[in-house]
Amino acid sequence: MTKAKPRKTTPKIGAFLDDEEKGIHEVIEADDYVPLSILTSEKRAEYQAIARAAMNEGRVKISLRLAETDLERLKAKAMREGMPYLTLIGSILHKAVM
Repeated sequence: MTKAKPRKTTPKIGAFLDDEEKGIHEVIEADDYVPLSILTSEKRAEYQAIARAAMNEGRVKISLRLAETDLERLKAKAMREGMPYLTLIGSILHKAVM
């Protein structure tokens, strides 16, 4: 008896994109695509300084128990926002105490 090889599948990106997003995806996947940066070197340096200052704040590890459904909702929201879910949780907590 021979083992069946697992089928390789490619994600169907187009199934989840609207027409504008499909157009953007096609442009990015084209062979002649060259990404452009709209950041000036001054703005980039400013953003890097802000990020460094935020990262250098004292950070403390904590443990937290959440309802499974709350965690799944947080992960989904973080995915929509394009950030790690732990970063989202930290941001929510930071805003709540300010």
